[in-house]
Formats: sequence, C-alpha cells, structure tokens
Amino acid sequence: MTPTQQTYNHVVAFEVSKEALVVHTLPTDEQCTIANKPQSVRRLLKSQLKHNRKQKLGPILIVCEATGGYERHVLDAAIDLGLPVHRAHGARVRFFARYCGLIAKTDPIDARVLAHYGVKTDKLRLYVPPPPETAALRALHGRRTEIQQMMIAETSRLDQVHHKSIVKSLKAHIAQLKSALEAIEDEIAQLVRDNASLKKKVELMRTVIGIGPVSAMILLAYLPDIGSLTKGEVARLSGLAPINNDSGKKRGARHVEAGRTAIRRALYMAAVVAMRTNPVIKRFADRLRGKGYPFKYVAVAVMRKLVVILNAVLRDGQPWKGAQAACA
Repeated sequence: MTPTQQTYNHVVAFEVSKEALVVHTLPTDEQCTIANKPQSVRRLLKSQLKHNRKQKLGPILIVCEATGGYERHVLDAAIDLGLPVHRAHGARVRFFARYCGLIAKTDPIDARVLAHYGVKTDKLRLYVPPPPETAALRALHGRRTEIQQMMIAETSRLDQVHHKSIVKSLKAHIAQLKSALEAIEDEIAQLVRDNASLKKKVELMRTVIGIGPVSAMILLAYLPDIGSLTKGEVARLSGLAPINNDSGKKRGARHVEAGRTAIRRALYMAAVVAMRTNPVIKRFADRLRGKGYPFKYVAVAVMRKLVVILNAVLRDGQPWKGAQAACA
C-alpha cells in the first residue's frame, strides 16, 4: 500500500458482505444496495465516474473494509478502472465511528461511516494489488496451513477412537492429507525456482541463520514490501513493535499487538532456532536473559531483531554480514 496526501470530496464506500454490498456516496449522501458480483460493482463505479465528470467533483476515492476476501470484486473493479481504492482496517473504522458518537452498528450505518472515514482521514494508504507470484505464494501457503490443521485434528482423533472402521477411515484421510501437503509444498518450491526474484530473495534471507525456506516464503507472501520499509514499519506490520502504555507518572509495561499472525508464527519458530544455532542472536538473547527478562519477552525481541535484519538484507541485496561473524 502507498500513502497518499490527496484529499477527496467524492467518496464511494462499500460495506461488504458475502451476498450484497451497501454503497454510500458522498457528497450526495446517497445509499443503495447491490449484489456482490463483479458486473454489479463495475456498473456502479462507471455510473459514479460519469456523475463525477458531469458534476466536476474532483478526485474520486473508493473505500471498503477488509472482510476476508469478499471485498475482492470491489478492489478488482476499482483497479481495472484506474480508481484509487483504500482497504480500511475494521478496528480503525470502528474507533472512528465511536469518535463520531456512533455506537449502533448496522450495514447502512457502517457504509456511511466508511464514506466519512474516507473523507476525513489523512494519509490513507491506497491499495496496490500484489504481484502474481506473491498472490500465488500467499494462496498456496494458506492452503498448506489448512491442510496442516486438518492433519493435526485427524491425528488427535486417531488417539481417541478404537472402532476399526473409524480408525481405517482416519488413517486413510491422514494419508490423503499428507499427499496433498507434499503436492502443495512441491508447488511452492517450484514457484520459487521458476521466479528469479523470489529465488534470490529466499537465498538472501536464508543467509540469516535460523531462517528456513518456509519462514522465508511466509514472510514474502504476507509482507511483500519487506526490503523497502524502515525498521519501525517492518516491526509494526509484523506486530512486533513495542507499544507504550504511559500516563502521567505511570510507566506501563510495553506490549505488542496487531500485525499479521502468519508472520509472527513463522518468526517465532525461526527465533527459537536462532537462539540455539545463531551465535549472534544467541548472545543477544543471553544478554536479555541476564537482565532477568522472561522467555516470552526475549523471544519477541529476537523475532523483531530477525525481521529487521531480513529487511536490511533485502534492502541492500547482500547476504547477512553477521553470517561471517557467526562462523568465525
């Protein structure tokens, strides 16, 4: 996503559900409901463009909330028509509604709140579609995670049953899931091999001791901007930036929150490995332990250090300099 300094008077906001879209437009303050289908969205946006040119309303902005993929028709239509689109964070929109004094929540209310959020919020980040290889990597990893979770569930059930036909069914399903998992992992590996950019990034990231191929691919799938971010930005997007909790003389404990769950899961495993096998990271972790910090604090600090190092490695396009010190 790229931040914009542009202000918008004409905003088209979509409250998204699986079947329908509640659309609120400003400055006309009008509302309608359409089907959540590509042709319906495209038709509405074209009519808004025509109205915009006729009334000379200036720049137009499309706003929708992230809803687990149901917003994709809005995003795709806006990008195809060359319209700036912002995919809003649900919690931020809800806080904005409370700031406006709105406690009630319905789809028409939320659509109107989204429209005003687009008008009044500064420095909105515009949605930029990920490259095809990143989208494919994210989809494949998502399916890999689903299969792993099903395998864990079926294996747990296997320990609890004794009926022969059920045991046979569970074992057959687990075997199918293992086969499907291997096929997904082979496709991920092939995707990386066939894409020179992905392949080089994975190779650079793996020079950091503790980062394996899976961790590298997860980071590239869910943090495609890594390598072009500041230290603070990459930590915040990963959900690893320390957040203050101070008031007056009170100095509350720092904590982390938000960020992208898949990234934190991958980095946690990488951090556990790095604290054992990476001398540079091990010294860092031991220093924190020596100060009396608990394991969870140390693990999060190591995770943050790893993602900052990876960001620097990709930014510079050079292998991790600490690898030489680690091997010395």
